Amino acid sequence: MSIEKNIQTVKDFFAAIGRGDKEALLALVAEDIEWIIPGKDWPLAGTYRGHAGLADLLETASGSMETSTEPREFVAQGDRVLVVGFASGKVKATNKPFEDDWIFAITVTDGRLTSIREYIDTQALARAAQMDASGPV
Repeated sequence: MSIEKNIQTVKDFFAAIGRGDKEALLALVAEDIEWIIPGKDWPLAGTYRGHAGLADLLETASGSMETSTEPREFVAQGDRVLVVGFASGKVKATNKPFEDDWIFAITVTDGRLTSIREYIDTQALARAAQMDASGPV
């Protein structure tokens, strides 16, 4: 596929996430997608594989965070699309806010996302997920 089509596929993916449209999301990702979120000490860190893994990630995200994600720039070469963006929100368990500048490195093969690797501010998210000694704020 062309670079322009790959970028459009990734834009469609983020639009589906924004709408909460699981059906459209699954249509845009390969059955064997791998989504890697680095870090520890916060709810979303881990490696998610396949449609079942993606469903688990989305369920965990909606249950543990309120977030607004804004992809701001799309840079592509071959089958790779880098997305530069910003997210803000709060971790529900602690009620602590976070702000996160991020980059997603996405591979698109035959019109479907096959891998996503997030580069995020894991410290900001871990701080927001951390309980204080007295419990949630």
